[in-house]
Amino acid sequence: MCPVSPSEKESSQNSQPDVQIEAQQLSGGYDDKRIIEAVNLTLHQGEWLSLVGANGSGKSTLLRLLSRILSPQVGTVLLNGRAIHTQPPLEVAKQMEILPQPQVVPAGLSVQQLVSLGRTPHQAWWQWDLTSESMEKVAQALAWTQMETYCDRPVTELSGGERQRAFLALALAQDPQVILLDEPTTFLDIHYQLQLLELLKQLNQKKRLSVITVLHDVNLAARYSDRIACLRQGKLWAVGEIRAMLTPKIMQEVFEVNAAILETPVGLQNCPIAATETPIVKTEPEIETAASTL
Repeated sequence: MCPVSPSEKESSQNSQPDVQIEAQQLSGGYDDKRIIEAVNLTLHQGEWLSLVGANGSGKSTLLRLLSRILSPQVGTVLLNGRAIHTQPPLEVAKQMEILPQPQVVPAGLSVQQLVSLGRTPHQAWWQWDLTSESMEKVAQALAWTQMETYCDRPVTELSGGERQRAFLALALAQDPQVILLDEPTTFLDIHYQLQLLELLKQLNQKKRLSVITVLHDVNLAARYSDRIACLRQGKLWAVGEIRAMLTPKIMQEVFEVNAAILETPVGLQNCPIAATETPIVKTEPEIETAASTL
């Protein structure tokens, strides 16, 4: 088991006002199979946290546990100070939204209709028509994602990048405080990857939208995130700010590659040089104390 650092223990016992999501000794997986083991992690208001790691490290499983799609086998997740799995689904939906991968595209829905579904948690069950407030939120979400001109187009006719923006508009119409995205850049070319992540960064900075992303590309995670959490074999291997996480040592431990870390116009970036199969022996996670106890 990966021991919890003192800083994370203190954070767990004394939740701070700006902590929006907090995982406490979180373990879970599928049926009787445990994938995630004893993870302690926090997301602060207005923060962008990215989960990175090799294939099979448990990134998507951890995201599903944090979003209550999966129930924990051990431990708990707090959303704004309350256990997420004991809150009513509609209450959770008003605070947090998750964009899974892959996304199910409803047949016959236009972009406008899809985005309007984001207002469901805020509408009374007997209301079929959107309230004026809900209509305003939908229009705002379409504007933020630059999808106004696609309102009447069927979602099934959108390109990959347009479809991602449409589903992001759906999430934003929900007016969440926190958004979780599972591999949002998958199947997108470089242009649409940067376009989507730049949009998220604007929303993160201007709306103080808190973000958790699962990303395969460490360089994109380093470019856009405030902190990175590195997973290895279901355990939280390292977590902290970019400069502390993007090091040859951590790249070798987490991804089993020899890497050079370069200063670039967009910040530190990882340049893999060669694969390595050096056995990794480690007893404690790398926890950047200052970042963990903000």
